[in-house]
Amino acid sequence: MNAIELTTPKEKVQQLQEKLGHAAKTNKSRKFHALYDKVYRMDVLQEAWRRVRANKGAAGIDGETMADIAKIGEDLFLTECQQRLSNNNYRPQPVRRHYIPKKDGRKRPLGIPTVRDRVVQMATKLILEPIFEADFQESSFGFRPKRGAKQALERIRKACNRKGNWVVDIDIQGYFDNINQEKLMKLVEMRISDRRVLKLIRQWLGAGVMEEGTVRRSDLGTPQGGVISPLLANIYLNYFDLLWEKHGKEVGELTRYADDFVVVCKTRKDALHAFKLIQAIMERLELTLHPEKTRIVGLWTGEEGFDFLGMHHRKMKAETGQNCVYYTTQQWLCKKAEQHIREVVKERLAPPKMRHVSIQEHVNWLNLRIQGWKNYYATPYSSKWMTKLDWYIRTRLTRWYAKKRQRDRWRSSGNEVKLLSQMYGLKTLL
Repeated sequence: MNAIELTTPKEKVQQLQEKLGHAAKTNKSRKFHALYDKVYRMDVLQEAWRRVRANKGAAGIDGETMADIAKIGEDLFLTECQQRLSNNNYRPQPVRRHYIPKKDGRKRPLGIPTVRDRVVQMATKLILEPIFEADFQESSFGFRPKRGAKQALERIRKACNRKGNWVVDIDIQGYFDNINQEKLMKLVEMRISDRRVLKLIRQWLGAGVMEEGTVRRSDLGTPQGGVISPLLANIYLNYFDLLWEKHGKEVGELTRYADDFVVVCKTRKDALHAFKLIQAIMERLELTLHPEKTRIVGLWTGEEGFDFLGMHHRKMKAETGQNCVYYTTQQWLCKKAEQHIREVVKERLAPPKMRHVSIQEHVNWLNLRIQGWKNYYATPYSSKWMTKLDWYIRTRLTRWYAKKRQRDRWRSSGNEVKLLSQMYGLKTLL
């Protein structure tokens, strides 16, 4: 009987990743020198395209969209990518600069690579990720397979409950824009010796940004918005994680999610020592801590708390069945997250153009988001905030309904909307 054949590109890529990951774990000092041909393997490119397509996203500077590629034919597009890579004439294009407005009036810059560059970056990531995963630390949770924010939050909660009364809350100033590219490449070279793969990464780092018709290039930073960026950013900060494991482990417990991290310490003295150690390692990495957003927080009286990954963390009094009072770490959604939810709901229901939309369509749209928010923000301690947000969603829906029905007084529609919400199955956060 024949062995089971791997049929889909996804399965073939998974098997390849397992082999690479196993080889990297087995020998921690092994350098990989024959990877480039794997980047342009057709099954790898097909899986890369599947992932890029699922992420959707806009066109880069060449204006080519996903729909355009579907029109000319996905197979033709991938064969062309394969040929360019195998003939060594693939050249990435500069990323298109796009600005997202922030609440404080400033704008957050985002780089949008071309669809072709995103596919090649994804193919490269599929090959490199399992190798570097073997080196990444337990304390790191951001942009890693099978790891996420919820696990990071749980690690922090447990650390705080193990007499962790002081927290060093760190924010790196403009992290993605300030990574030293030469140092980053040295860290990549500790595992990768395939010159063509290294050249690919250097090309992406140097591709630059197209803004108002001119290309700007920089010796600093990773291509934000690029598929490969989160992996490169983790490789760079893994240096910090390793040094912390070596010199800071006794001082406090580190939890890192991409460029955001906290260290939970038992005493104020430990927290101050941790802060100095963090500063010293950051200097080596040529990174700067944000002066306003970086702080030391004392948790033990319950007067102070800190925000991390959309949740507020604070020690609060609780009682056992025998009326013994103790402090426990409670987590609930932070003010910023609460404000964001309100804005999302308002943006959907307030505009006049949304009045023609049916209540069923609105409920379907809201339910998707409510479920997502509930999955992330619901904790045993968040019911007060969730109740407030449920009330806000119902109020917004009532205002929308009154406008749709051309009624002057929206409050009088409350009971009607309550019944309609039940009828159409509006979910609640609580």
